[in-house]
Amino acid sequence: MVANPTNLIRVMPAEGLRMKNQIATILSVATRLSRGLLASLVVGGALVAPAAAQDKPTLTVHTYSSFVGKYGPGKALKERFEETCGCTLAWLTSDDSGGILSRMKLDGESSRADVVLGLDANLAGEAEATGLLAPHGRSLPALDMPVAWSSRTFVPFDWGYLAFVYDETKLKTPPQSLRALVDDPSGPRIIVQDPRTSAPGLGFLLWMKEVYGDQAGPAWTKLRPRIVTFTKGWSEAYGLFLKGEADMVLSYTTSPAYHIAAEKKTQYKAVAFAEGNYLHVELAAAMRTAKQPELAAKFIDFVLSERFQELMPEGNWMYPVKTPAAGLPASFANLAKPAKGLLIDFAKVRDGRRGWIDEWLAAPAR
Repeated sequence: MVANPTNLIRVMPAEGLRMKNQIATILSVATRLSRGLLASLVVGGALVAPAAAQDKPTLTVHTYSSFVGKYGPGKALKERFEETCGCTLAWLTSDDSGGILSRMKLDGESSRADVVLGLDANLAGEAEATGLLAPHGRSLPALDMPVAWSSRTFVPFDWGYLAFVYDETKLKTPPQSLRALVDDPSGPRIIVQDPRTSAPGLGFLLWMKEVYGDQAGPAWTKLRPRIVTFTKGWSEAYGLFLKGEADMVLSYTTSPAYHIAAEKKTQYKAVAFAEGNYLHVELAAAMRTAKQPELAAKFIDFVLSERFQELMPEGNWMYPVKTPAAGLPASFANLAKPAKGLLIDFAKVRDGRRGWIDEWLAAPAR
């Protein structure tokens, strides 16, 4: 064995020169091979098996950020879907349901998404009007929802009732109807979300419209003095409520389930209003422009499967559209149960939303 090849050059010049050239060639080839191997192994900062990384197709699902966040069901759903799809599931996120719709419109035909997951039913008409979504082509089974479902484009995956949540140790006699909440000038102070930026905020706007009709404007004027603030989204509103900034907050009848399961607290309650509570229904749909249409169809089927649905109650804190075989968790046992679920037709919301928001903006606080 030779420790240093260049020593041979001083002993045998001609032979050493040939060896030097051979060694240089070998080193050059080895360097190129090692670089190529490294490039094939490292993708996006993660070490992967070259063949597996290249062979697996990627399904891109566009959803809202909290769904795939630390406390959402996204991580578990990704693992479960990838177990059977022979693919990689990649999340594309927007802040909320409205952000999903805005991104759809902005990206248009060039969208990276194969599926959208988490559109609010109140935006369904506007989303469908973009022409970017494909019919699901399914005869949907009977769903565990308070309203019948017949959309050709959207498959619901969970739902909940909007409701005002309060702490019963601080508020002893909450209003039992929307009219009681609105009409009492000395009623509780509330926090609600902005209907221009928030799905529950839009839901409350439609709730007011459904109950008050043409008198929604004057009803807003009555209620305004007791609205502490309109927040951009749900998280900010609920956080302010928990800090004691208001007596009640617009949320869901399922919100107390979180406090029961995660915090062992039972003082948070939601009110079932006499007129009925407005529904929040979350939807899935395949993109017409999907680059992986077969995987998109498989994911839509997955949405209605037991392995997806069983994660909704204590993963997304909503009701599943198909009750799991094991039933709902104990944290859901004693939640408020409205007698009626309110939901305005998609097309009517699409055509009326801007005008109803203008009506809300124009209502002064007297």
